[in-house]
This record gives sequence, structure tokens and C-alpha cells, in this order.
Amino acid sequence: MMAANKTDSTGKQLRGLISGSIGNLVEWYDWYVYTAFALYFAPVFFPKANPTAQLLNTAAIFAVGFLMRPVGGWLFGAIADRKGRKTAMTISVLLMSFGSLLIAFTPAYKTIGLAAPVLLLFARLLQGLSVGGEYGTSATYLSEIAGLNRRGFYSSFQYVTLIGGQLLALSVQMLLQKVFLTPQQLDAWGWRIPFAIGSVLSVVAFYLRSHMEESASFKREQAPAKQRGSLRTLVREHPRAVLTVVGLTMGGTLAFYTYTTYMQKFLVNTVHLTKDRSTVITFWLMLIYAALQPLFGRLSDRIGRKPLLMGFGILGTLCTVPVLTAISHTQSEWAAFALILFALVIVSGYTSINAVVKAELFPAEVRALGVGFPYAIAVALFGGTAEYIALWCKEAGHESLYYWYVTACVFVSLITYTVSADTKKTSLMDKESVQP
Repeated sequence: MMAANKTDSTGKQLRGLISGSIGNLVEWYDWYVYTAFALYFAPVFFPKANPTAQLLNTAAIFAVGFLMRPVGGWLFGAIADRKGRKTAMTISVLLMSFGSLLIAFTPAYKTIGLAAPVLLLFARLLQGLSVGGEYGTSATYLSEIAGLNRRGFYSSFQYVTLIGGQLLALSVQMLLQKVFLTPQQLDAWGWRIPFAIGSVLSVVAFYLRSHMEESASFKREQAPAKQRGSLRTLVREHPRAVLTVVGLTMGGTLAFYTYTTYMQKFLVNTVHLTKDRSTVITFWLMLIYAALQPLFGRLSDRIGRKPLLMGFGILGTLCTVPVLTAISHTQSEWAAFALILFALVIVSGYTSINAVVKAELFPAEVRALGVGFPYAIAVALFGGTAEYIALWCKEAGHESLYYWYVTACVFVSLITYTVSADTKKTSLMDKESVQP
């Protein structure tokens, strides 16, 4: 009987992992399609100018979309803590679908003038709201459904599917580039196809999430209703944890966006690779990077979370300037590939476990809000502005200043890691766990 119960429990965990992860993948696909195809649709939505100026405009809207993420983190975090993780995750994926559909069918600037970039901005605000809520709720859900000794492994799939969303976006891009469309067709209207695909995939994610199990931690929560998902309770009773989330996210999110979403443009704009070659290199890098996340997550279940965070902080502080400088000067695709992969291995010390570290800081009644809201603030300030600041530095003729900016932010996070306890040993989730 005990063996049967254990098997049934494991089956529920795996179903929850799959349902939560696939929905997360679709949401992040919709989010990353924007940056993957920005090189193509920038001239469509903005007046003709030099390529860097057009990318600055699309990067600015990308950054503005991040401003909605704290609102999404607060709104969906509160819903998740009050109504359930499942409810919040189901609503957020539908909102993302609408944003993608709007981008897919918005006419060009030459057709409707200023209304084109305005509609693009509105769509990104909706997507920012959605993805702001997605992170906190999915990170909380994946951490809660895992057993006591598997939280790092299970929660690592939050970034596996986050990266997977980018991989899916790049896969669609490569198929359109290499198989189905000419460069002229892709520039003219083909870039709209991936946004339409995203809206359809969201319907599939909605179905999966509407049939997934709610987490046991939420079901057992006995806190008064007024304390669940309360921003006031979060700030008054857990201020240190909130500041810790901001500090540990700051350098990690900036490094992540530098070596993933911005790197594709960096390879075109600075290293002077073609769009096609940049896409292929980025795809294989992201595939390896995604595979690293469960390995690092499982390692954290064995040795703790802090050693991985410290490794990222120390190596990120020492290696960022040399690595980015070397990439900018290389003329070899293989050298660029190796350098970026080295950087992504370092960043994996943060991305693989940041979800579980944050979840372990908060009790169940404010966990989704505590994970999502301060994280979204940090991402909006540092991750969302990464491309814009990098392109601004390049336009100003001082691109290397951006390398030092990334280094400084990683160093601040290193200080946070140094003064923080290892959450594997101090987790507030331990008393909720039903797994050995």
C-alpha cells in the first residue's frame, strides 16, 4: 500500500511538472518571439532610420514591457496566494495569447502611422503583465510539488522551459529563414507568423493548466484570508526576504539577458555575423544551456544552494569584462560560441536555482507574491533595460561601459549571496513537505 501511495504521489508530481512546465514554455515563447524577430519588424513599426536607432526603439518598448512585470507579479501573486497557483497560471497564459495576437495583426507604420508603435507598446504591456505573474506562480508551484530532496531539480525546470521558450522561438525563426520564406518575405510579413503561432499554442497551455493538480502547500494553508497574498503582510513581516530577492536577482537577471536575448543582436551589430549565423549559434547555445539547468539544480539538492550562487557571483565579477571584450574582438564563430558557452555555464549557477531559493524564503500564504513581486521589480530595473543600455552605450561609442555595468551588478549580488544563509538548510517549506 505504501509503495502504491508513493507511486501515485510521484505520478501526480510528474503530471504537475509537465503541465506547469509546458504552460511556462508557451508563455516564454510568446515573450521571446519579440526579441528574436526584432531585427525584422523594427523597420515595420518605426520610421526609417539607421539600424541601431530602430533597434533602440524596439528595445525601448521591450524595456517598457518590463515595467508591467511588477504589476503582474503583485496581481497574479495575490491571486495565486488567495485563489490558488492553478488559477493564476491559467489566467496569465490567456493574457499572453491576446498580446501575441495583437502584434501579429497590427498594420505597419506606413499604413496607420503612429498607431502602429502605440499598438505594439500596448501589446507588450499586456505581455509584461502576464509574464510578470508567470514567474512567481510557476516558480512557487514547481517548488511546492517537489519532494524535500528534489526541490532544486524540479524548480530548475522553470528556467529549462524559460530557455525552451527562447529555443522554440529560435526554431521557428530558423525554419522560416532556411525552409519556408525568402529574406524579402520574412522582412515584409513573415515575422508575423511566429506571433500567430504563439497565440494558438497558448490555447493548448490553457487546456493543460486547467486540468493540473493544485499544490498541496496551498491546499493545507490555514492562514487568515486577509493575510494571504497581502502586500502589506509581505513588506511588514518579511522585509529582509524581500530585499534578499532583489539583491540576488539583480546581477543574475542582467547577466542572463546579456548572454541570451541581447547576445543575438550583439553578434550581428558588434561581431558582424549575419542574422542567419547569429540565429544558429544562439540556438545551439540555448539548447546546451537548457540541458545544464537540471544538472545544476540536482547538484544544489546535494551540496546546497549557496555554493552555486557564490560560484556565479565570483566568476561573474571576475570574467564578465574579459569575456565580453573577447567576444567583441573575435572573428571566429567557434571562438564566439565557446566564450558565450563559458559565460552561460557561469550564469547557470544562478538561473538553475534562483526559483527555489526565493520560494524557500517565504511561507505559503505570501509565497507566490514574495517570489514574484520583488523579482519582477529587479528584472524590470536591470533585465528589462539590458538591451537598451547596451545599445545606448554602443551608439555613444563606449560599448565597453556596458561590460563594467554588468560586472558591478553581479558584484552587488555576490555581496547578497555572501551575507545570506543557505536556504536549503533554512527553508520555510520544510514543515509543509510530505515527501521524505
